[in-house]
Amino acid sequence: MSEQTVPEEPGPSGDERPEARLERAVRAAEQALIEFEIAVETFRVEVENFSRLHHQKLGPMYSRLDELDALIAEAKAARTGDAEDLRRAREARSLVMPMPGVEELFHDWMGSDGISDDAGAMLTDRSVKPPERVRPTEEVRRLYRELVRQAHPDLAQDEAERERRDAFIARVNAAYGRGEERLLRELAEEWAAGPAPEKGGPSESEELYARLEWLSRRKELLSVVARELEDSAIGSMLRMAPEDPDRLLEEIAEQLLAQVAEREAELAAMVAP
Repeated sequence: MSEQTVPEEPGPSGDERPEARLERAVRAAEQALIEFEIAVETFRVEVENFSRLHHQKLGPMYSRLDELDALIAEAKAARTGDAEDLRRAREARSLVMPMPGVEELFHDWMGSDGISDDAGAMLTDRSVKPPERVRPTEEVRRLYRELVRQAHPDLAQDEAERERRDAFIARVNAAYGRGEERLLRELAEEWAAGPAPEKGGPSESEELYARLEWLSRRKELLSVVARELEDSAIGSMLRMAPEDPDRLLEEIAEQLLAQVAEREAELAAMVAP
């Protein structure tokens, strides 16, 4: 009777299905993409908040500088009567015109006189109350990460399911942008109770390869968005002082206040009798 041998257990790379290795690669790519999405979305929220704070604190000073430049140019033109000075005065005055939609964009900060108390405070000695900053907590990040992983539109099997996922992810992104943990929990419960995607269609390998391709395309699109945010005026300012952007605003405000003082002195000298 021949001696029987006990077959050895296959190692992790022995008889493992190719789909299993592909699935691990997909899961790793998903996690990397989700972390990248969170970083991009967090930076977008920071840029948006900093942009609002920038307009709130510095907008009145920029407007005051434009007004002083126009007054100085008009005073010079009135004194000389020169055609070129008159043209420059008209050009300077045209820059003082308000931007379209400013009242609508910043109506929450506008007072009865057209300028909010906080917006005008930087032209005086009063302190400015900054708008509320949104800094997502770790729990908010975790909820967002899970929802994005579960509800990616690319997991849809038909167009109706894709549209449902697109609409749901838009709500998830909005809640994350506001740092609303309770709403994200409610959205997680809503998703868990929703209809499960139908089975069938492409094979497992085809779905995994399609998923990898979509993840790659998504990463490229997010990279473009990230570069646009970083290269924007506000994004560039944030990158100059990532740890203390408020101090950067204070430095710019000090420079603008000095320019306002110089222009006011120049105007006073021109109109003095």
